[in-house]
Amino acid sequence: MFSRTSWRPLAALVAAGALFLTGCTGGAPSAEQSQAPQETSGPQQIRYMIGQPEDPADLELIKSDITKFESENAGITVKLDVIPSENVRTVLQTQLRSGEGPDVFGYDTGPGFAGALAKAGLVYDLTKAYQEYDWPIYDFAKQRVTFDGKLVGVPSQIEEVGVFYNKDVFTELSIEQPQSVADLKAAMEKIKGSGVIPMVVSDKEGWQGGHLLSISLSSAVGSQTMDQLINGEKSWDSPEVVEALKVWQDFQQSGYLNPSPTAVTYDNGNALFYSGKAAMNPTGSWLALDIERNVKFDVGFIPFPAPNGPGIFSGGLGSGTFVNATTKHADAAIKFLDYGMTEEHGKWAVEKLQDIPAYPVDTAGIQASPLFKQILDDSAKIADGTGDFGYNIDVLTPDAFNNAMWKGMQGLLTDQTTPEKVAAQLQAAYEKSKK
Repeated sequence: MFSRTSWRPLAALVAAGALFLTGCTGGAPSAEQSQAPQETSGPQQIRYMIGQPEDPADLELIKSDITKFESENAGITVKLDVIPSENVRTVLQTQLRSGEGPDVFGYDTGPGFAGALAKAGLVYDLTKAYQEYDWPIYDFAKQRVTFDGKLVGVPSQIEEVGVFYNKDVFTELSIEQPQSVADLKAAMEKIKGSGVIPMVVSDKEGWQGGHLLSISLSSAVGSQTMDQLINGEKSWDSPEVVEALKVWQDFQQSGYLNPSPTAVTYDNGNALFYSGKAAMNPTGSWLALDIERNVKFDVGFIPFPAPNGPGIFSGGLGSGTFVNATTKHADAAIKFLDYGMTEEHGKWAVEKLQDIPAYPVDTAGIQASPLFKQILDDSAKIADGTGDFGYNIDVLTPDAFNNAMWKGMQGLLTDQTTPEKVAAQLQAAYEKSKK
């Protein structure tokens, strides 16, 4: 709701070797503990946990927004708990299981993230709150926070994953926007000859590899085949998946990427793009505001090209806001969530944080840069279903699959495995998760 830490999403908090939720020490809360009795008399303080925003300016905006909430809700105070992004998942799991977790927290949606928490009984059932407050969340977004028929979170924002590119470099080298993978390779060959890194790939944390596969695969096969893969109607070791993996192997072996991608952190990869040392950066729309704050050149945002066409963005839902199943301040926590569901707050999020809320917001008259205006217009098509979009895979797939994907991509970028082996591992992990 307030945090932009999971815009780069809390998938960023998950290293490839992270423990599965079901494998952590300590059991899930018992039925007696879940949805614990509330303390409703007198002043209430709720603890809100987020990962550290990349830009300190965002943290100040979040604090200001919390102050406004407190001024409008006498008797409720919010203690903001900001921890390093890479530690959120581990800290959150430990605290939730011990009964000492935050009342409210930001986390990624989908079965591999919020779904795992719901399965372990660690998140509050918000189904009645949705009915009482009539939150206008898009139907597709509500599906991403619904598990076993229960709504367990409030989706925070819509996002796209594609390729940011340095327009100045493209203009100087007379490069047109790529309309196919062949065009992209020709552009990268030209950029490479100029001494600039054609495309920065930062995959030290592991989760970034999921985005790489998401964009190359989505553009290659389209949304219908992506649906079939996600739903198990098509195998993950199919030729189409192997070819999408080969794209990144080819880029790495051709010298189109920065040296040692798996040794480069997400933040350092972004810095290479901001400085002009890298011409392209494949990542998500959540980075647009930080790009505007940090670059001195014109930036464009395009889909990763398809083998025989311009491609499609991978789009959908990113993070959400959730309530601890054992909170003693559920009423206050739900009021905190409701505060973020107003038209006024939605416009604030768009203008100040460049978040795209997962509910209708009239953006007429909102001041936006050309880059963010494009993202805003594209994202509206995700909400109304008028555009063809692929998927950011890891928010739709189970934890075991995601770990196989992240580790597999790291192995591919270090020449320690093959596309065929990675695809086989993906299918094996998918089948195992369905048993």
